[in-house]
Amino acid sequence: MKVSVITTTYNTGKTVEDTIKSVLDQTYTNIEFIVIDDASTDNTLDIVNKFKDKITKIVATEHTGIFGNLNKGVKLATGDIIAILNSDDFYISDDVIETVVKEFEKTGADCVWGDMLIVDSVNVNKVIRNWKSSPYKEGNYQKGWHPPHPTFFVKRSIYEEYGYFRTDLWTSADYELVLRFLEKNRISSSYIPKVLTKMRNGGSSTKSLFNWVRGNIGAYRAFRVNDLPISPLFIFRKPLLKVGQFLAK
Repeated sequence: MKVSVITTTYNTGKTVEDTIKSVLDQTYTNIEFIVIDDASTDNTLDIVNKFKDKITKIVATEHTGIFGNLNKGVKLATGDIIAILNSDDFYISDDVIETVVKEFEKTGADCVWGDMLIVDSVNVNKVIRNWKSSPYKEGNYQKGWHPPHPTFFVKRSIYEEYGYFRTDLWTSADYELVLRFLEKNRISSSYIPKVLTKMRNGGSSTKSLFNWVRGNIGAYRAFRVNDLPISPLFIFRKPLLKVGQFLAK
């Protein structure tokens, strides 16, 4: 199985090298690595180009936005499996992709995910949240559950069949995509009870109260655009479910 890892960058010169190295250091060798830069004005592209001999494709775009660029990356990808790794996230160990591929081969699932640690933006050994996920169960989404997207691996054929990221849903486009795959179209899945990825705290969906509120409204809209039932209490259930992640760090 070929795995395509897609990373989008925009002024992430302080963190992108960790992301790149975590992909290039993987023990699994059949990896296609695509980096798409959205007109960065810092040293991001200089750092990316340091690894140009090892990165499969480097694409420069003009202010397409995170999810527009991810759609470009998915459509450029030739792998059997697609992984999204943001430019301030990184795999926790060098055997993550090897572990995920084995899970696909063992289960035949359409998608696989695991657990994630949200860490301090500077001291990545300081855990802020321990996002321990679980297998998908019908009805869990309505209770606020969802898998951590940076650990989510899915077959490319699923994108081709059920569509790409909706760019009109702000920072909730990744949430809506996985909701559409799992809850609406019921693709088969498998959960690995193991931390796969570290995410730096302070991403686009959580760096301000406004973005946090907008993200929760976007998640509510994700149900509506997919004609899925949802309680008005959802906007309270979703953030409440995260409380345990802080306590479990």
